[in-house]
Amino acid sequence: MFTLFGEYLLGRSDSVWVGSLIALLEPFGLTEGGVRTALSRMAKKDWLSSERRGKSSFYALTDRGRALLEEGQQRIYHPSWDQAWSGDWLVLAYSIPENARSLRDRLRDRLAWLGFGSMGNGLWISPRDVEQDVRALSASLNLHDHLMCFKARPATDLSDDELVRRCWDLKALHRSYTDFAQRWRRESYTAGAPTPAAKDESDVRAFVLRFELIHEFRRFPLEDPFLPRALLPKPWGGDDATDVFRDLHDRLMGPADKWVSKVLRNTPPHIDHNLSVP
Repeated sequence: MFTLFGEYLLGRSDSVWVGSLIALLEPFGLTEGGVRTALSRMAKKDWLSSERRGKSSFYALTDRGRALLEEGQQRIYHPSWDQAWSGDWLVLAYSIPENARSLRDRLRDRLAWLGFGSMGNGLWISPRDVEQDVRALSASLNLHDHLMCFKARPATDLSDDELVRRCWDLKALHRSYTDFAQRWRRESYTAGAPTPAAKDESDVRAFVLRFELIHEFRRFPLEDPFLPRALLPKPWGGDDATDVFRDLHDRLMGPADKWVSKVLRNTPPHIDHNLSVP
C-alpha cells in the first residue's frame, strides 16, 4: 500500500475513491476486503484520512503520511554515498530504563534509519552529519535526560574499517544489491519488447512490473546506512543496483502511469465525475 501511495498518489491533492484503490491492487491478488482492512489500519495510524461521499469512501494522505513517504522517496531516488566525510564519528550513548522498552525500541529503529550502527550496550556511531536529526529525535521522544551525543575519533589502533565491520554487515548488503541487479537486469531485457497483448494488458503488465521493482528496491533504504564511499567496499553493489533500478523504472513509467490515470478516472456513479486526475 505504501508503494502505491508513494509512487503514484503522493503528488495528488484530492482524495482517491476506495474502488480505484481496489482496482489498482487487484492485479496482485488482493481482495476487496483485504484492501479495505489495510486502508483502515493506515487511517488508524494517521497515515491516511478517510471521508464519506454518499455511500462511497475516499482516502487521502495525512501530513504525517506525506512526510513519511517524502522522506522515503528521497532515500530511494537519491542515495547519498557521495557525501564528504571529515573522519569524525558521531557517537551516541543512551540509557533508558527497562520499563520503557517500547521507547528504547523506537529509538533504535530511528537511529538505524539515520544511519547509525550499534556497538552494543547502548552505544551507537555514525560517520554521517546528522546532529540536527539527533536533536529533533531527542526532542520528539523527550530523551534529553537519557541521551548524549558527541563527535570523536578512535584513540587506539582501531581502524575505521574495523569499526565498520563491527557495526554493519556490508558484505551481506553488497550481496543483496548484487542479487537485485542481476534479477532485474534480466527483467529489463524483455520489459520493452513488443507484445501481442492488447494495449491495456500491456499497460497493466508495465504497472505490475514497475510496482514490484519499486517494492523490492525500497527495502534498501531501511538496510543501507549510506556510509561515505571512503568506508565502502570496492566495487559497491549499490551503484549497479541503483543504475538498473533507475533504468527500468523510467522505461516502465509511461505505460504504468497511463494505466493508473485510467483507473483513477473511474468514480462511483452517484459522484460528480469532474474530479481532477493528474
